[in-house]
Amino acid sequence: MSHHPRVITLGLERIERLLKALGSPEKKLPPLIHVAGTNGKGSLVAYLRAMAEAAGYRVHVYTSPHLVRFNERIRIAGRLIEDGALDELLTECEEANGDQPIAYFEITTALAYLAFSRVPAELGIIEVGLGGRYDATNVIEPALTAITPVGYDHTGFLGDKLEGIAGEKAGILKRAVPAVIGRQREVSAGVIAAEAAKLAVPLFRMGREWQVTQTATGFRYASDTTTLDLPAPALVGAHQIDNAATAVACIERLRAARFAIDDKAVAKGLATVDWPARLQRLTLGPLAEALPPGCELWLDGGHNEDCGLALARMAADWAKEPAALPLYLVFGMLTSKDASGFLRPLASHARAALAVPFPEGHSAYTPREACEKAAEVGLDCAPANNIGAALEDLLATQPAPMRILICGSLYLAGAVLERNG
Repeated sequence: MSHHPRVITLGLERIERLLKALGSPEKKLPPLIHVAGTNGKGSLVAYLRAMAEAAGYRVHVYTSPHLVRFNERIRIAGRLIEDGALDELLTECEEANGDQPIAYFEITTALAYLAFSRVPAELGIIEVGLGGRYDATNVIEPALTAITPVGYDHTGFLGDKLEGIAGEKAGILKRAVPAVIGRQREVSAGVIAAEAAKLAVPLFRMGREWQVTQTATGFRYASDTTTLDLPAPALVGAHQIDNAATAVACIERLRAARFAIDDKAVAKGLATVDWPARLQRLTLGPLAEALPPGCELWLDGGHNEDCGLALARMAADWAKEPAALPLYLVFGMLTSKDASGFLRPLASHARAALAVPFPEGHSAYTPREACEKAAEVGLDCAPANNIGAALEDLLATQPAPMRILICGSLYLAGAVLERNG
């Protein structure tokens, strides 16, 4: 797929043309959930898949980006797509497309829909790549849509006004199709509600049609028809309570559409959910095993201000532990991201930071430039040659034990996971 430009040009004409040439596979799919938002999309998809699979359903899933292997993006009835099938489907898409212009994400989305159309499943979950309205995934007729919290990201494509960004996300809403809405700022909530009113969309909003309350052992989900006391999800962080509750709200809508996903399946999904690089503690592998006893190594792919706030809340919780470990950051970021905005909430919680080079093929801050961004928010920072060197530097200069958080990008997180085996 290297010869497909990675340049992002929003619009549906190219993928609609290709899908038509492929026989319109997007019209031959099981009931679909279409998920948009700025933060929490991937986690919501992971919860939904875990809950539906716990109830015995076969589920197709399309997500992006991948961390280590492209195959992670396409899960066919519960299994990651195999290399042979990927090659064959790509060839088929290439031949159908001919010499017409097509972007990387467009052809891979068409490939996913083609793969899904040929294997039976009872449910499909599709994650928006960028925005919503003009995203390549937005050629489907879903049974349910969901919008996670909307914040500032991809401003080069979606604009720097929250109203405009929310309008693009709300572009996945379909006439009379129910929509589950996660926690929103007032501006975003208003834009989504206005778009929903135009399309007669029944809205199920956090704080309106359903509520979530954290409890000592997990959280309580409550709507007009259901109250559930549920265990804490396997994914770490207070923000994951919101993501998990949004998944439960989606399950409630699926139940109304006659999906048999009972409370046991919901609880099992919360316990078994797996979504790497979202406040993931690394305990195995060469990076983790190189640390002295008592040290902790964490990995998170968040890369915008809201993600920085979520990590800061976790850091504040860590600081309340009886034998709290000092926190150090190791980070790298794309130049398209607001590095100062991401680091600002974390600056008061971290003793210092090390900036590392970014995986090749991406436009990113050099370690020295990243340190300048850290300095802007009062965070002591030094450049390092790579992840391994950053960990060695910390161990050589700071007293152990310590807690180290590698963060700033999903691409960086993918490189860390690959290096860590």
